[in-house]
Amino acid sequence: MPAARKARSTSDASSVVRMQAVEGQRPAGRLLGDELRFHRERLGYTLSEAAEVIRASTSKVSRLERGESPAKPRDVHDLAVFYGLSREERGQLEQLVAQVLNADLYERFADVTPHYLKRLIRLEATARRISVFEPRVVPGLLQTGDYARAMVRLVEDVPLSDADVERVVALRQERQVRLGRGAPALVAVICEDVLYRPYGGPRVMAEQVEFLLRATGEYRVNVRILGRKAETPPHPIFHLAFADGEGQELAYVEHLDGANYITQKRQLDRYRWMLDTIRLHAYDRAKSLRSLEDALEHWTKEAASEPG
Repeated sequence: MPAARKARSTSDASSVVRMQAVEGQRPAGRLLGDELRFHRERLGYTLSEAAEVIRASTSKVSRLERGESPAKPRDVHDLAVFYGLSREERGQLEQLVAQVLNADLYERFADVTPHYLKRLIRLEATARRISVFEPRVVPGLLQTGDYARAMVRLVEDVPLSDADVERVVALRQERQVRLGRGAPALVAVICEDVLYRPYGGPRVMAEQVEFLLRATGEYRVNVRILGRKAETPPHPIFHLAFADGEGQELAYVEHLDGANYITQKRQLDRYRWMLDTIRLHAYDRAKSLRSLEDALEHWTKEAASEPG
């Protein structure tokens, strides 16, 4: 056992904040490698000793620490155990592994994905719970393909080609797939007016509302409807909670030309309070389901009355 040991405090280093600090500077694989090398050197282990743990060569460990070799979850887990890392430190590594494994999701759509949204996609992949309030549209994680197409064509300043529209829609659909895998849990508060805004027309809206009803029953999704008379903030609010609960969180507030990521405690408390207040004034589960059923009935009738 090496003699050199250096203590490291993690109380002031939230994994969320650290990921933000390096986003856009180094890919997740490099950051993961940096973390693994930091812990190995902090404890005084050699590359050979680390290589023995994961049954690999020293050159493979070196490539892993430089972010040049694909990270296997089992290898990272075994090294974390060998280094005696805390639950918080292991959680940081697990988040980074998830980012590496999901990197292709935003890389494949880089040219049609805003920079601020790429960051959100990274964070969604590692969140334990996502809470969202949406006053204007169905949240992106719950949009059907046709609804998403209508929204993309509506909000783009410069019209996209049909091919690019389809790529944006495909990105939204791939993000949605995660909800069917059991994690993260999603709580979505949607204004009731949103259910009656005819994006894409009656048939598209009927399909979208039907999906919300189905998602609430099949996935780890909790949809709550906020009544039309409720006073609400004018902008969407996201809150993401990560492993270890409080202290591992951030808020995401989207506006017309970008988004703000909130990590300071005072601001986080404010946005968490806003979301809690919104949820408090939203319909309960039973009434939310009735509201969705009413909207589905409305759009089904509208669709049936359309010609052809």
